[in-house]
Amino acid sequence: MDFIFYPQPLANLISSFARLPGIGPKTAGRLAFYLLQHPQLAEDLAKAISAAKNDIRKCTVCCNFTDKDPCPVCQSARRDRTLLCVVEHPRDVVSLEKTGEFKGLYHVLHGVLSPLEGIGPDQLTIEKLLLRLEGVQEVIMALNPTVEGEATCLYLSKLLKPLGLEVSRLAHGLPVGGDLEFADEITIARALEGRRII
Repeated sequence: MDFIFYPQPLANLISSFARLPGIGPKTAGRLAFYLLQHPQLAEDLAKAISAAKNDIRKCTVCCNFTDKDPCPVCQSARRDRTLLCVVEHPRDVVSLEKTGEFKGLYHVLHGVLSPLEGIGPDQLTIEKLLLRLEGVQEVIMALNPTVEGEATCLYLSKLLKPLGLEVSRLAHGLPVGGDLEFADEITIARALEGRRII
């Protein structure tokens, strides 16, 4: 989109929106103009973004996004501390929690191994995962069923099995190439129930 016809602050706003995933130049322009026509919404959005940026951080235990450290799941005495579910992104924790089926703890990797994108073990939270295994009996791999997700599961399995841990994988009730974020609660619940040992 050619921004030379817009005042610079508006061009900057459109350009910023266009950098978000799934937002093209035309949608970015529509969002920018909508906010200009609704100044209260623009102000509320700016405050919400600022608060999220300032108040949200990674839990020092599970690496999930939280405004309290440790997060409520890690603090809860009602969670089964022998079960640890490894997920790719913080939004995957929300998807699993919506099912009401999983009562253990989580660990968020913040990505998966992807050598082509320069993402190796050091770019993920694998080291923190290895430091929090005391009392854990089973590690459930709840990574998305993609090539990178499968490779990450195999890599982690090779690290965890020698430690005497049972390593399982979600059953493939989830579609290959799909994301946990877009699966419904029943599909995720069945996948949790039908998990298998790797």
